[in-house]
Amino acid sequence: MKKYFAQLRPMERRLVVGVAVILVIVLNWWFIWPHFSDWNDLRRRNDEAQQKLKLYQTAVAQIPPLQANVKKFESAGEAVPLEDQSINFTRTIGAQATQCGVQLQNTSRQFTRTNDVFFVEQVQNISVLATEEQLVDFLYKLGTGASMIRVRDLELQPDQPRQRLVANIKLVASYQKNPPAASAAKTSTAKAK
Repeated sequence: MKKYFAQLRPMERRLVVGVAVILVIVLNWWFIWPHFSDWNDLRRRNDEAQQKLKLYQTAVAQIPPLQANVKKFESAGEAVPLEDQSINFTRTIGAQATQCGVQLQNTSRQFTRTNDVFFVEQVQNISVLATEEQLVDFLYKLGTGASMIRVRDLELQPDQPRQRLVANIKLVASYQKNPPAASAAKTSTAKAK
């Protein structure tokens, strides 16, 4: 190639060099310059991947505390076997009503809701007759303790002599869907004694 280039006259050499430069520029324009934006795309994708990695690492770091919370919630409340939940719910309502001096006038049929991952809900409507203090004490004591019972709906009206309140209450009790075997065994042995 040097031999061929050395045999050329100066004007021909300039022409060959000029054509080579133009060819290099055209090839760069055709193949290389369109891909300059690829660097920006690569940097952007790298930044997005780094942000996603940080997000995932943050989520993974939260797994142990979340597992601890799940275990805490699983052990919260009473561990009542599935077949005893409705009986337990009825007994708890009756015991609290007797203890607080509230008269149960009417109870509806219980029904069960199971659209939660951890809990089964027992729902029952009751009608009670009580004074203000008795009713507040009854509702407060139902909500405290390990019973996991709460009031969903409450309708109040005075009775005919206007001395007491008639309350229609929808009560909801949450029981563990799958109680831990150790807790269930402790509860069943405690009930047996």
